Amino acid sequence: MENLKKRFIEVFGVEATGAYFAPGRINLIGEHTDYNGGHVFPASITIGTYGYARKNGSQKIRFYSENFAALEVIEVPLENLDYRKEDNWTNYPKGMVKYLQEAGYQIDEGFDVLYYGTIPNGAGLSSSASIELLTGVVLKDLFNLEVSMLDLVKTGKKVENEFIGVNSGIMDQFAIGMGKKDMAILLDTNTLKYELVPAAFGDYVIAIMNTNKRRELADSKYNERRSECEEALKRLQTKLDIESLGELDEATFEANTALIGDEVLIRRAKHAVYENQRTLKAKAALQAGDLVEFGQLLNASHQSLKDDYEVTGIELDTLVANAQAQSGVLGARMTGAGFGGCAIALVKESELDNFTKAVGTAYEEKIGYNADFYKANIDDGARKL
Repeated sequence: MENLKKRFIEVFGVEATGAYFAPGRINLIGEHTDYNGGHVFPASITIGTYGYARKNGSQKIRFYSENFAALEVIEVPLENLDYRKEDNWTNYPKGMVKYLQEAGYQIDEGFDVLYYGTIPNGAGLSSSASIELLTGVVLKDLFNLEVSMLDLVKTGKKVENEFIGVNSGIMDQFAIGMGKKDMAILLDTNTLKYELVPAAFGDYVIAIMNTNKRRELADSKYNERRSECEEALKRLQTKLDIESLGELDEATFEANTALIGDEVLIRRAKHAVYENQRTLKAKAALQAGDLVEFGQLLNASHQSLKDDYEVTGIELDTLVANAQAQSGVLGARMTGAGFGGCAIALVKESELDNFTKAVGTAYEEKIGYNADFYKANIDDGARKL
């Protein structure tokens, strides 16, 4: 933090007036359920995005990121906040300013902001939502905005969907905005009702395994999967009175697959339905302290993402299969959108070093480059420091 404080002065010539942090997130279980009206079970983590900021008395916003130092300061006029490809990563914070202004919040002066993220780029731990929510808390503080965290969360999702053009759900922003230390969030994405569940893993820890394969969400098959699920839903709605796949239990789904009538669409919808039910079971298992059951649900989730949803790929499958084979591991699965990014494993803390070595070696032998490993501590959501 001291280094970033000094860096702000070097870049902008003055001292910052505030320091801020927004976490990244992992999703324990409930993958690709958020846009299917199901439940998700994320938690905010200690890896995230730091920021320093101050108003600058001009009509220009000056953005700088230590992660993209070669791009230097990117300057944007306050009166023109339209999406521009050449503005690169700053489109995320720019979108936040634009949509908050449009919602009637007074942001009438330029400001300087320095970002530094510890989330590996493209790892699928949600660096973009972290930048959005960090920008939200910066703006709230600098301009004394009477804006709730939930409204900042919804604004971040709007930036992702309408400004950037990624058809993602609300989970990432919600987990990052509403996170609480040592708690996971069971969120019903239909109603935005949520419950904080103690993420008590006893002798076990969540290990994050990064494939180091970049995952560009906008370019991945994300939008394709989404439209496949929408089509399956439309076919089910010819007979069933439902608004989303998340409303179905396994039995009702199995009894009505003939309505879908397409092998691929059936598998896509099956994942959405079964994964939603697994998420509810995982919450119950965690509350009962049944970590073995919780681990088995993680394994089943990965199997479904691999076979029915087909969003894993050789890198994630290699990590997960090797993780599941280690002693002291209760379960492992990919987390995030897939096609690269990260996986998580529930590992006995005393076995963590051996686990990292064994899985890392096997991965490098098969894939040809190394994976990175981190221990995930669950922390509070976006805030002023």
